[in-house]
Amino acid sequence: MKIVPVILAGGTGTRLWPRSRTALPKQFLNLGGERSLLVETVCRFDGDARFSAPLIAGSADHGFMVARELESAGIHPLAILAEPEKRNTAPAIAAVAEFVRSKEGPDAVLAIMPADHIVRDPAGLRSALMAAAGAAAEGKIVTIGITPNEPATGYGYIEVGAPLPAHSRVHEVARFVEKPDRSAAEAYLKAGNYLWNAGMFVARADVLLEEMETRCPEVASAAGAAVGAAIVKNGVTTLDRQSLVRAPSISFDYAVMEKTSRAAVVPADIGWTDVGSWSALWEVLDKDEFGNTTSGEVHAEDCRDNHIESDGRLVVALGLSRMMVVQTRDATLVAPLERAQEIGQLVDTLRNKGRAEIQAHTKVHRPWGWYDSLWQEAGFQVKHLMVAPGAAISLQLHHQRSEHWVVLRGRARVTRNDEIVDLETGQSTFIPLGARHRLENPWGEELHVIEVQLGDYLGENDIVRFEDRYDRV
Repeated sequence: MKIVPVILAGGTGTRLWPRSRTALPKQFLNLGGERSLLVETVCRFDGDARFSAPLIAGSADHGFMVARELESAGIHPLAILAEPEKRNTAPAIAAVAEFVRSKEGPDAVLAIMPADHIVRDPAGLRSALMAAAGAAAEGKIVTIGITPNEPATGYGYIEVGAPLPAHSRVHEVARFVEKPDRSAAEAYLKAGNYLWNAGMFVARADVLLEEMETRCPEVASAAGAAVGAAIVKNGVTTLDRQSLVRAPSISFDYAVMEKTSRAAVVPADIGWTDVGSWSALWEVLDKDEFGNTTSGEVHAEDCRDNHIESDGRLVVALGLSRMMVVQTRDATLVAPLERAQEIGQLVDTLRNKGRAEIQAHTKVHRPWGWYDSLWQEAGFQVKHLMVAPGAAISLQLHHQRSEHWVVLRGRARVTRNDEIVDLETGQSTFIPLGARHRLENPWGEELHVIEVQLGDYLGENDIVRFEDRYDRV
């Protein structure tokens, strides 16, 4: 029996703002490791013949980023499923199960897990998944429960029931418990038969779909139709939007696990954390002799038990205790570590105020490369563009701005109305307001360009696309 690792990469990670943002959520960040959380998750199964190539499911806005991350790590996925509309984990798992059933057969066993968690013992995780797979092959939906080491209030809990006779490590689920208050969490820890709910599931594709057709038929129907009408391009399978939006937005726990009679659990002590907050990250990172975790240009004096990081500028801290200081190029967060769980609410407040810093960093990734906003004032904006080898921006025009391009490194092919010219390093061109234009890099090295925008309105929605190889027309 070969297990299909399914990696759910659709999370937003709002409590790790300002590092994690809508356009670059935490699964694409390096948090205490050499690689992104997504790549770390996928690589837990690399080289183990008991597991197939992974399937990754996430937002259509990030499909090109998933493909790029896996390619850079030398990983060839079974598939990348892109959701054009975020509908929570139940529709995502239904779509995954339908896709795997159609490709691998109805009895294929799926091991489903989030892309943005840390596991210090990958071998222990694989062992737990294999134990779960035995019961899953017989029709159970098995979750991996984490042995708690503290009375945490940020996780849901699983009460462990009787062991399954034929599977020594697998138990019935007595009940699922919502996130408790402190006194309840302390009682659960003392009782010794409660586990943290880590959001990992092992089950056959047909069992998942049968349960969904029974417990949440509207989810199963919409997801099945979305898979049936999916479009494959550039290595990404994009689900049909019109079908997917008919699915209610609901978690797999609420839709299935809390209702099914097939639930089982495997206890596991695998060095797991969901890295759900800055305090959780501080707990797992290596600390200096004073209990501080630091990253980037940081100078700390008389500071104890802090998390301090900088994305470029020097951060100097004096006399701090149990604080988090996180500086990016356009935002700085300062707060006590004890209030880390409140960052998600703070992000909602900033979003309601229309703050652009919630959506994206100054450096924004695109299918063709990235752009970095260097300077903006009324009437003008300066950007640094990187166009990857073989890539091109769309053929487009702007109604409210003109642009001036200067080639910093590499060679550029520029379309301006009916004219096509090649520019060398140091050369430049002007794109008048209303002109159809495209920047292209058909050569083998990166193209770096400074773009100066001039106009009364400089928003990204002042783009009219005529042709685009990434289907953004």
